[in-house]
Amino acid sequence: MAKRVREKRTTHQGQGAAGTAPKDDGVPSRPQCIPCMDGKKCSVWMFLPLVLTLFTSAGLWIVYFIAVEDNKIIPLNVADSKSGPLKPPYISIAGDVPPASCVFSQVMNMAAFLALVIAVLRFIQLKPKVLNPWLNVSGLVALCLASFGMTLLGNFQLTNDEEIHNVGTSLTFGFGTLACWIQSALTLKINLKNEGRKAGIPRVVLSAAITLCVVLYFILMAQRFHMHAARIQWGMVMCFLCYFGSFAVEFRHYRFEIICSEYQENFLSFSESLSEASEYQTDQV
Repeated sequence: MAKRVREKRTTHQGQGAAGTAPKDDGVPSRPQCIPCMDGKKCSVWMFLPLVLTLFTSAGLWIVYFIAVEDNKIIPLNVADSKSGPLKPPYISIAGDVPPASCVFSQVMNMAAFLALVIAVLRFIQLKPKVLNPWLNVSGLVALCLASFGMTLLGNFQLTNDEEIHNVGTSLTFGFGTLACWIQSALTLKINLKNEGRKAGIPRVVLSAAITLCVVLYFILMAQRFHMHAARIQWGMVMCFLCYFGSFAVEFRHYRFEIICSEYQENFLSFSESLSEASEYQTDQV
């Protein structure tokens, strides 16, 4: 009888060690996932693209309403552009003078930072899946250059330094459009979690809409139809932001971690460590 009791205690202790950890072990658990609408667990990293989309769009519209209240630009819903000294409602003109320029700079700097983080995470996410890495590297470089262009747009206003501001516009819209097409191709080609079409087809549509908006924007600018060009510009920026928000579809399946280890003499280089983590731990970095 005593032998049976000892066996039960041993079995119970073994289950406690190999099974679920005790609740009162003093170490708080880190929430890694949240429940989704489909009943599956989703990574909290899915909120990063959504924060970029919501924060940037809200910030840009705040800049627009400040400029309208201060009588700096013509409202977008005005049909006639001949409204005295008021200027067309381009985004750069709306965020050209204080106080709108202060908000515009802050919004663009935060958007550039979040876009850069998303670009790096997207590159790491696709690295173990692609056979030819040049397309993935091209997407990373294009998004990084577009993010750098955002900082130029936000910190060099149109009237203060027009040349640098125009360089930022070219980097943001030019490389941003290129990055959209590259990411659309990668989405359809790699087909993460068998959701390539669900995420890829809307991205192709958004990429086509962005490209069409860029072409129409320059045509209308050349024809001096400034009100129509301004509306096209706002629509193009909203398409860009919606595109970035679509990365939440893939990010909800992945967890990204930063691993800190003590320095040792015989240690792997960063590239070797990253490739090893990508090969054996595709869901963790």
